[in-house]
Amino acid sequence: MTLTHRLAQVGLAFTLSAVAGICVAQGATTPAKKELVQKVLVLQQASFDALARTLTENPVAMAAQQAGAVLQNRVAPEQRDAVAKDIQAEFNKYGDEVGPIVRDRATKVAPTTVGPILEEKLSEDELKQVIAALESPGFRKFMALGPDMQRALGQKLVADLQPQIDPKIKALEQAIAKRLQAASPPAAAAPKAAASGAKK
Repeated sequence: MTLTHRLAQVGLAFTLSAVAGICVAQGATTPAKKELVQKVLVLQQASFDALARTLTENPVAMAAQQAGAVLQNRVAPEQRDAVAKDIQAEFNKYGDEVGPIVRDRATKVAPTTVGPILEEKLSEDELKQVIAALESPGFRKFMALGPDMQRALGQKLVADLQPQIDPKIKALEQAIAKRLQAASPPAAAAPKAAASGAKK
């Protein structure tokens, strides 16, 4: 083997080693790293469940708002309670049927969506730090308090801001109603137009 060939081999080995080092630095996946990512995903199951719950409840919240408006405007006062209970039963049925489907799907797709992000963006040492934080009793207790903290903050915000925000909401609704009325033809004009068209 000539010196030139030997130098070429050494150069190739050095290049391959450098490329491998770059790949590891950029977040190349190893079996150990995949195992760490899987552990993070397991520890984050509660957040995936919370997302599924939000996705399930959002349509219900919108439907409940619309149903509330209809109850007030179109249902006789003596019938509202009974109708409201029936509607709530439908919402509960929807949640019971759809909730598990969304939650199961979130759990299944998390490894193929969240997993690659963790593998690419975090090193093994960083993943170990994340796991240590997620397994901390204090942090887990803090995360469990999330719904209570959000509920308390939301209730206080509503109580504090309602006097300021309600008039603005009413003004917005009135402005939209005026815009819609201005863009719609008068109710009396429509029959006249139809009648004149019939005479032709």
